[in-house]
Amino acid sequence: MRIHALILPIALMALPAAAQTRPTPTPATSAPLQEVPANVRQQPLASAPVTHQAQVQVPAGQAPVTVRSIQPDSVIGDYRIDFDALDSDGDGFISRAEAQANPSLAAEFDALDTARSGRLSREQLAGWLR
Repeated sequence: MRIHALILPIALMALPAAAQTRPTPTPATSAPLQEVPANVRQQPLASAPVTHQAQVQVPAGQAPVTVRSIQPDSVIGDYRIDFDALDSDGDGFISRAEAQANPSLAAEFDALDTARSGRLSREQLAGWLR
């Protein structure tokens, strides 16, 4: 018992020194996108209301970082579909393959497929139907 009692305080004294010898992380760097993907839009922050904002904690002496999200000033995409036209096999559902005919629907397929069935029903697409 006494041996364990002596080892514990020695081990606890060694922890702070070990914690201080950790390597310091490499500072983050950023650069503009060289090739902007087709689905990325640029919009000035001043053109729409800020919906959320967060301050990123940075070490003392570094520039403050604020991350903001804004309400887009327009929506790009075809968010209205003709269910019967997309349901090419006539089974009453739009499969993932059938959804590829509409890029906006294909991009949102997983979010809309709440049943995780690999197909979308009229009910799941209620807000998308013409």
